[in-house]
Amino acid sequence: MEKVAIIGSGLIGRAWAMVFARAGHPVKLYDAAPGAAEKALALIKEGLEELHEFGLIGESADVVVQRVTTAGTLADAVKDADYVQENTSEKLDVKREVYRQMDEAAPAHCILASSTSTIPASRFSEGLKGRHRCIVAHPVNPPHIVPIVEISPAPWTSPDVVAKTRALHDKVGQVAITVKKEIEGFILNRLQAALLLESWRLVKEDYVSVEDLDKCIKDGLGLRWSFMGPFETIDLNAPGGVPDYAKRYGPVLHGMMSNTKNDPWDDALVAKVDGERRKIMPQGKHAEREAWRDRRLMALIAHKRLMQIKD
Repeated sequence: MEKVAIIGSGLIGRAWAMVFARAGHPVKLYDAAPGAAEKALALIKEGLEELHEFGLIGESADVVVQRVTTAGTLADAVKDADYVQENTSEKLDVKREVYRQMDEAAPAHCILASSTSTIPASRFSEGLKGRHRCIVAHPVNPPHIVPIVEISPAPWTSPDVVAKTRALHDKVGQVAITVKKEIEGFILNRLQAALLLESWRLVKEDYVSVEDLDKCIKDGLGLRWSFMGPFETIDLNAPGGVPDYAKRYGPVLHGMMSNTKNDPWDDALVAKVDGERRKIMPQGKHAEREAWRDRRLMALIAHKRLMQIKD
């Protein structure tokens, strides 16, 4: 599992290139758009420089970026790869065609993984000769900073492919979880959807402002969730652990949410939320705030690594 190919050089593809290159892997980068992969190299170097600034990589950006080279064709990118991470557009017909080409060109042992956030592996791998080696490895944006990766096999994906994919991501510093059977949205997006849908409902029904709801997460739940998940949270929130918490709060929580109905977000509601957000942050500062987000995330990751050493 040494040689890695990255298909698609957009934001996610560039981030994956950084993930594998900083772990010592030679990376081939391909993009169907002429010149896109070559232009991506400069952005990859910039990202690596930021990681080095925060102490998240020991080698210099100049050293790491040398491990990333571009390929002129998809076949050239995957012809001697051990692992492929595909990052093309979130369209089923595109995925099917790209996977058909990869299955034809990649060596038989090569694992074909997709970064898709919405399409189960079974939908684009069915009918392929090598469907047993097709899998989803869904990251969180941006994956070179946020380490979680959801490993989601199709029903016919080989258990060995699942194990090797998870082991590879663990080895390169990501945090892999296994989705035990296919489900729409995988795990992280479903958890995010539950919180988002309730957030939009509370704003729609005028219980809270957009700004104050965000405060509930970033200055409340998010502080705990940055180092422990919901089950560990409730385990520690009752003297007798999980059974005690379930007895104390289970009926209340179920009653609280029993009549909840989440309607589609209509244009008026979207305009309301967007209006409140634009008062807080003008659209012209969007890119600046994205960069701010990434730097805050890097600082948090660096802090968590330091705490793990001390623990």
